Amino acid sequence: MSVKNEKRKIHEKESTRQFIGTKEITDYSLITEHGELVYYIVKPTNISVLSEASVGARVYALMTVLKGVAEIEMMCVNSRESFEDNKRFLRSRMEQEDNPVIRKLLEKDQTHLDRIQIQMATAREFFILIRLKEEKESDVFPYLSRIEKSLKEQGFSVKRANKEDVKRILAVYYEQNVTTERFEDFDGERWIIPDDF
Repeated sequence: MSVKNEKRKIHEKESTRQFIGTKEITDYSLITEHGELVYYIVKPTNISVLSEASVGARVYALMTVLKGVAEIEMMCVNSRESFEDNKRFLRSRMEQEDNPVIRKLLEKDQTHLDRIQIQMATAREFFILIRLKEEKESDVFPYLSRIEKSLKEQGFSVKRANKEDVKRILAVYYEQNVTTERFEDFDGERWIIPDDF
C-alpha cells in the first residue's frame, strides 16, 4: 500500500474534530491542538460613506488596538454559502451532456445559483482572535474583558463569541453552511433518538 493510500485511510478514520484539529468548544473559546482561541465578532463599518479623515481615524484606531494587544489575530470569512463547487459541477455536466433538454435545465440551475450568489456577494464577517497561551484560569476573564474594553474604547462594535457563535463560525468556514438552524456538538447528533438506546 502506498504512503498516499495509508494517509487517506488514516484521514477516513478520523472524526471531524480530529481532522480539523479541534479538541473542544467551550462557552467562550475553541480549544485546538495549537492553543485556545477566543473569537470577538466585529461589526463592520461601511467605510464607503465615511470621509477620508474618518477612514484614517478608523485605521489609526485599529493600529492603536494592534499595538496594545500583541496577541491579536484577524480573520475575515464569507458569512454566506459558496456555490462555486456546485457551479463547477454544473459546468462539467453541461460539457458532458448530449441531451439538449437536460443541458438547458443545467444552464437554468447555474443561472439560478449565479443570481443567489450575486445577492449575497458582499456578506462578510470579521473576527478578532486571541490565542490564549498559558494564562491562569483566574486571569482569563479579566484579560479578555480588558481586550474587549480596549476594542470598544477605540470605537469598534464587538461581541465575544459564545459557544453557538463558534460552532456557526466553524460551520461557515469548513462547510460553507449558513442555513443549519442548530449546529451539532458532535457528528450526527441530529440523527440520534434519545430513547432509542
